[in-house]
Amino acid sequence: MPTSSLESQLRAALLGLAVGDALGVPVEFQSRAARRLDPVVTMREYGTHHQPAGTWSDDASLTFCLAQALADGFTLGKAAEYSRRWYYEQLWTPHGVVFDIGITTREALSRLQADDDLVLAGGTDEYSNGNGALMRILPLAFYQVDAPLKERFQLIHDVSAITHGHIRSAVACFLYLEMARHLRAGLAPAAAYAELCRQAPTQLYELQISAAEADKFERLLSGRLPDVAATAIDSGGYVMHTLEAALWCLLRHETYAETVLDAVNLGDDTDTTGAVTGGLAGLYYGEAAIPPEWLAVLARRADIEALASATAIGAGVS
Repeated sequence: MPTSSLESQLRAALLGLAVGDALGVPVEFQSRAARRLDPVVTMREYGTHHQPAGTWSDDASLTFCLAQALADGFTLGKAAEYSRRWYYEQLWTPHGVVFDIGITTREALSRLQADDDLVLAGGTDEYSNGNGALMRILPLAFYQVDAPLKERFQLIHDVSAITHGHIRSAVACFLYLEMARHLRAGLAPAAAYAELCRQAPTQLYELQISAAEADKFERLLSGRLPDVAATAIDSGGYVMHTLEAALWCLLRHETYAETVLDAVNLGDDTDTTGAVTGGLAGLYYGEAAIPPEWLAVLARRADIEALASATAIGAGVS
């Protein structure tokens, strides 16, 4: 694939994620019932966090911190440091202030702030399975993509464990990035999902993921996810729910806009569901498919585009 196509994919993925995030920010924590009565159809302003239209949240901010680490010559320490600096120094905030952060992420970043030598600050207990690692992991779809399976998974595990150290979070991030890998290879969402379902059980076995953990992903990898009723798709902050919701939305629509609006209108953790869905939708449909009126109000759009170019160079895709 030509270099320009690789850079274009990265740019579309970052913009797609940020736009999905920004669509969800004004209605975060509002119920699905509320969205049925008043569905999101375009960018809104103010709302839950009283932010102007086009404002993205911690989801995009921490994604950009990881992308910045790739641009600057990746080390795990840089990824952790840039994440810490987002919370404590407002690095990669849309308007110079942090207005949204998950409890598990805040606790991990507090540990990083207190200990300069700490990198893997995420808890490893059952409660460390929020979506705070999944929401920021997408830049790794463009880094060391040809490394052996176990090396790729270890990298994903470690980047996840900066804030979320449970193996389930790492597996969810891995499967999300595998979906991105298949989309990058040119497969349509349905074909990419079929390939994910075909390959993943063997991959999880090779990675020595316990049967108990692998079973958590049975519905996701059954091949039947797009047929699940909307009432059975959750959209809260649990990593499994976010991953399933994102793939469910991607597999049920044929445009970027329809995909991300469906994600946001599931309600509850709208910005993260929008971001995780929007990253894959942007990657597949491309920047040109994102409504221009949404991009026009996107906070720091020029900075995001510059970051995409720098990350493409730093990640070695150019």
